Amino acid sequence: MSRAKRALEPVAPRIVAGKHRGRPLVVPPGVEVRPTASRARESLFNILMHADLNGDGTSPLPSARVLDAFAGCGALGIEALSRGAAHVTFMDSASEAVRTVGENLRTLKEAASARVLRTDATQPQPAPRDGACTLAFLDPPYRSGLAPRALAALARVGWLAPGAVCVVEVGGKEDLEAVAGFTAFDQRRYGAAKIIFLRYEPSDPAP
Repeated sequence: MSRAKRALEPVAPRIVAGKHRGRPLVVPPGVEVRPTASRARESLFNILMHADLNGDGTSPLPSARVLDAFAGCGALGIEALSRGAAHVTFMDSASEAVRTVGENLRTLKEAASARVLRTDATQPQPAPRDGACTLAFLDPPYRSGLAPRALAALARVGWLAPGAVCVVEVGGKEDLEAVAGFTAFDQRRYGAAKIIFLRYEPSDPAP
């Protein structure tokens, strides 16, 4: 098999740390799925755990309600569950991705701590009463321009709680268009990826 063909094949990621450390995840077939690399995922979660993103010495991760948009195989959301998140909502518009996330959750016995939705994160269904998330991951295809549209749409229909930390992965040479209500406060480069941290601070938070 050629090197180019091998490069296009999805590589099954493993959970980096927490109660599911080392467990492999199934990846949906097709080159559209690009799980965040294990080294980048490890660095990202180290930041979430130890960088005092809440400003009060606490981490936004333990007991968090998490949103994993453009979920793919669910690696980011399942990593969050492994490290103590209370609940994760997974969103993807592809039926194969939704099926695969469900399979991974069942294998790890985490289905009761999750909600899996087949929906377009740029046009999501309204959040249920308990749906507002305090931590969100958005990992759209590189150079797609979907992240700003998804941030605005998810906030508009109630998926993001005021003060939520949003983590967006884009290509290393991409810039993220500004979105009203979101303030970028950090960014990191990991190989071909750039990870941008934002906080959601709506001008008129719900009472």
